[in-house]
Amino acid sequence: MWLKELEIKNFRNYETAKIDFSPALNIFLGQNAQGKTNILEAIYFLALTRSHRTRSDKDLIQFSKETLQVSGLVVKSTSSIPVDIELTSKGRTSKINHLKQGKLSDYIGTVNVVLFAPEDLQLVKGAPSLRRKFIDIELGQIKPIYLSDLSHYNHFLKQRNAYLKANDRIDEAFLSVLDEQLIDYGCRVIKQRLDFLEKLEQLAQEKHWDISQNTEKLTLKYLSTVPFEDLNDLEASFRSALEKSRKRDLFKKNTGLGPHRDDLGFFINQMDLNFGSQGQQRSLVLSLKLAEIKLIESITKESPILLLDDVMSELDNRRQLKLLETITDNIQTFITTTSLEHLKNLPKNISIFNIKQGVINKD
Repeated sequence: MWLKELEIKNFRNYETAKIDFSPALNIFLGQNAQGKTNILEAIYFLALTRSHRTRSDKDLIQFSKETLQVSGLVVKSTSSIPVDIELTSKGRTSKINHLKQGKLSDYIGTVNVVLFAPEDLQLVKGAPSLRRKFIDIELGQIKPIYLSDLSHYNHFLKQRNAYLKANDRIDEAFLSVLDEQLIDYGCRVIKQRLDFLEKLEQLAQEKHWDISQNTEKLTLKYLSTVPFEDLNDLEASFRSALEKSRKRDLFKKNTGLGPHRDDLGFFINQMDLNFGSQGQQRSLVLSLKLAEIKLIESITKESPILLLDDVMSELDNRRQLKLLETITDNIQTFITTTSLEHLKNLPKNISIFNIKQGVINKD
């Protein structure tokens, strides 16, 4: 798939902009704070209805404006599909082929993107929430039911936490009812995460073995706060763990275990990558991104759109080369950069957009 055109209104520093893209490589060139990343962010927003840079929707709407709109035309192997998102103070409206979508899970997956941004280099050292977000975003794109299950889980988690906070005297029977709902959707979330990570690990191992010049075996480990030996026993294990944690939960007035507290571990030749070098950590992130592309391709039968936000300068020549090898594989790619000097071996089919103070000019 590729994004043929993008139109934005009142998004960040752009009042209006309409851009036609190349199906191959598109480069946004300009100095910092001119609006390069805002275009990339708009593409990401079009795909996932959210920003990768802020959790506050109001940050996206141009100052003094009430609404924003991001629209695009996505070309797939069988058809071209208009997609559209409007964001107001009341929420967001998403449309596919001009038809309003009732649920987020109905929209997500229409446009698939893989983003590689500087903050991804914190995936190993950063907070567990970053790694959960990584799983949720990538898995949600290829399996919309996962987003629905995760949404239900978070709904019952919020209910449970609110009940724990609001009541000094707890109705144990009512809390058990909430627990059963949490267990049901929590087990679904964990099982889907494990299946996803198993597939991702297989592809990432191949990429990392290549990038490390056949010296490093990468493994991923899902670090569950629910101890279980067998997936068939997961439900019983979750129930038992919640019962054991009840005293703690009543005292802390929150839920201490479950998918919302789980984590992901990265290992190189059985060594925890937290103790690895910065180069190894960057190779890990690059391997994961390249594996994501292959996984999305294998499941959706369409290539995702690759977004590279000022990361080429963060990679040495060897890692750059591995990334650029992917770009030539008929994958539409968007790169933001302040200079073309460090970009080597680029394909011939390139569109370059010069951006200065929110004004876009195509070379």
